[in-house]
Amino acid sequence: MKKKVFFKTFGCRTNIYDSQVMMSSLKEYDITEDESEADVIVINSCTVTNGADTHVRSYISQIEKSKSDAKLFLTGCGAHTKGESLLKENRIHGVFGQSEKQKIDTFLKKDQPFYELGDLNHIDDMVVDEFVGKSRAFIKIQEGCNFRCSYCIIPFVRGDARSMDESRILEQISRLGANGFGEFILTGTNVGSYGGDTKTSLARLMKKMSQVRGVRRIRLGSVEPIQITDEFKEILDEPWMEKHMHIALQHTSVKMLKLMNRRNVYKQDRELFEFLADKGFAIGTDFITGHPGESEELWKEAMTNAKALPLTHLHAFTYSKRDGTPSAHMKPEVNGKLAKVRLHEIESLVKQKNYEFRNSYNGSLDVLIESQKDGLYHGLDQHFNKIIIKSDEDLVGNWLNIEKYEVKEDANYASI
Repeated sequence: MKKKVFFKTFGCRTNIYDSQVMMSSLKEYDITEDESEADVIVINSCTVTNGADTHVRSYISQIEKSKSDAKLFLTGCGAHTKGESLLKENRIHGVFGQSEKQKIDTFLKKDQPFYELGDLNHIDDMVVDEFVGKSRAFIKIQEGCNFRCSYCIIPFVRGDARSMDESRILEQISRLGANGFGEFILTGTNVGSYGGDTKTSLARLMKKMSQVRGVRRIRLGSVEPIQITDEFKEILDEPWMEKHMHIALQHTSVKMLKLMNRRNVYKQDRELFEFLADKGFAIGTDFITGHPGESEELWKEAMTNAKALPLTHLHAFTYSKRDGTPSAHMKPEVNGKLAKVRLHEIESLVKQKNYEFRNSYNGSLDVLIESQKDGLYHGLDQHFNKIIIKSDEDLVGNWLNIEKYEVKEDANYASI
């Protein structure tokens, strides 16, 4: 019998994709979704904050306490920041970097502990044609980032921005489309930078993707405001374009954006968001509360500005110090409890905005059903809003056009 491997994935969609590459590369092992029966556990780690490192350590402690005999291997961004120390502590058997993931069979067979980080200039050439346990397909189109935001360590563990080969991306989409996938989520470290090094662009790639048989909806990961170019604006009305965009702001105070070494400017951000809202888009953003230097005055400015934005979705978190970044040395620091209060304040604001958006929308919902729980089916519509459906039929993986539904605070609801 083949030994069984369990993948524990932390962090972003890029890590989800990387885990899938590893699963697709396994030849001498079986994959299990039951951690308790694993002979090997591969931890695909995140290191975006010190807290992310803590989550990985806590998970390792949990495995140790369970007295599992599974061998532990560490990969992902945390391999660069904490891999060496975890190896020296004998808490893991081996460490390998993102560029080495297609060699996973070789690594898992090693008897001796090892530390092989590989190359930060590596570009994936793997073609993934299946996603375990998913209704949507994640397509990694680029790696690395050329931005140097003051709080972020990622460019130093993922490298500079580089684009995947277009023909391989399209081949992957063609295979996945033939396997029944209809929704494709473009992911990477900095998705909007795609094509900057290969004399093409994100908009041109998406146009070519839309012509592949089986493609029904294309969704983007997070992009930067300056990456919504005039060329990109030309595809906004295409029927395959998801009517939701996630545009990273991180803050809305002019001074805080400068402290964070961000490239966006609030006045231009607002103009862009209003333009997208006029086209019927739901709009999400990232937001950090409690970054050093965030005074009460700057927070009030930020909330005033946020209230003026047509936001519908939010990925917000309190600032967590990341060793090795400029922000880690900035003063004055913001009390953690106060940062959480501010977090809840902006979360509450955007939650209300999301309800108002759903309540004012009068059209039908184009929904992909992703899962079933307790007799109810869960899916996401074209605005990236959750809908919960009661039905006697098996709907998982189906596309539905829902005309009658009830708008509630937490989600939309329907019966069919």
